[in-house]
Amino acid sequence: MPTQYKAAVVGCGRMGGTIDDEVKDLPTLVHPYSHSAGYKACPRTNLVAGADPVEEKARKVCQRWDIPRAYTDYREMIERERPDIISIATRPNTHAEIALFAAEHGVKGIYCEKPLCCSMAEADAMLAACQRAGVKFNYGTNRRYITTYAKVREFIDKGGLGAIHGVVALNSGSIQWSHTHTSDLLMYLAGDPEMDYVQGTLAGVDEADFADNALERDPSLVSGFVQFKNGVRAFCLSVAGYEFEVSGSEGKIRMENDALQVRLRKKGPMGSRWSGWYEQPFGPVAHDSGCLNLINDLVEALDTSRETKGNLPLACRSQEMMLGFVESHRQSGARVKLPLANRTLAIRPKDW
Repeated sequence: MPTQYKAAVVGCGRMGGTIDDEVKDLPTLVHPYSHSAGYKACPRTNLVAGADPVEEKARKVCQRWDIPRAYTDYREMIERERPDIISIATRPNTHAEIALFAAEHGVKGIYCEKPLCCSMAEADAMLAACQRAGVKFNYGTNRRYITTYAKVREFIDKGGLGAIHGVVALNSGSIQWSHTHTSDLLMYLAGDPEMDYVQGTLAGVDEADFADNALERDPSLVSGFVQFKNGVRAFCLSVAGYEFEVSGSEGKIRMENDALQVRLRKKGPMGSRWSGWYEQPFGPVAHDSGCLNLINDLVEALDTSRETKGNLPLACRSQEMMLGFVESHRQSGARVKLPLANRTLAIRPKDW
C-alpha cells in the first residue's frame, strides 16, 4: 500500500481552514481551497492536528474538518504529533520562524501559504534550513498547479508560440498580498528563468517610509518590468481583472477571466506581421483545484525524492522579484540588479 503521510496545519484562519465556505460560489475557485480541505480530500494524507494561538480558531477548524487534535502552540504540535507534512497558513511575519522549526524537527514536507515571508534575509534562512534538512516545499501560489495553466506552459514549451518575447500580467493589488501570484505566474509562463534586473513603481510610498528599511504597509504596485536571463521580458500593469498574455514569434496566448477562457492567436497564412493574427482553438481547459494538485505534487515528491513544482528556490525567486520592485521604487525607478543586494529590505505591516 502507498505511504500515508501525517499532515498538520499551523494557522487556523481563512486559508488554514475557513475560506471554503466564504468562496463556495465563485466560479474561478475550485474546491478544495483551504489547506485543511486539501488534506482531507487527498487520499494520501491523514490530517492529524491543527494549531493556532487563538484557541477558539483552532478548535473550530478542527471541528469543521474532523481533525482529531487542536493546539495553541505549533511547536508542541510538531514535537508531539511528528507530522510528515505541515502547512504554514499564518500571517507572513511568522513564516520563516515556523519553517525553520519544522525543518529542524523532522518535518519532511512544507506547504507554505503566500506571501513567503517579509524579507530576502528571511527567505535565505528558510532556504538554507530546508535544503540542509532535505525538506520538500511547495508554495501556495496555487495557479501554478492548476491544469489550465500547466497546459498553456506545456504548449509554450513545445514551441506553440515560437520564440517567446514577452509575458504580460494585467491585474492589480498590493505587492505581497496580491502580486505574489503575479510574480510566480510571470516566472512560470516565461519558463522559470533566473532574472537579470527589475524595475518597479509603487503607489503612495515616499522616501520617509523607508527610514528603517521596512515598509509598515503592503504597498500597491503601479507597474513592474522584469528582464529574465533567457531574454524574455515581463510586464505587470495595474488594471482591473486577472489576466495574463504570452507573446511569441509565431503566436499569442491569453488567459482570460483568471484562465476560465484561453484565447490562442497565430500568425496569418502569409507568416508576416502584415498578415495579422488569427484566432485558433486551444482545446478544452481544465480549471481544477490548485490546492489539491499542490498537495498531490508534494506527496509524489516525498514518494520519489524528485523536486516539487513550486519549490523553495522558485518561491524565493518570485519573492525577490516583488522586493526588487520595492527597491527600484525606493531608488526612483532605477534598474535593480538581482540577486537583490538589500537583503534586509522588508514589508512588515504591524498586523502581520
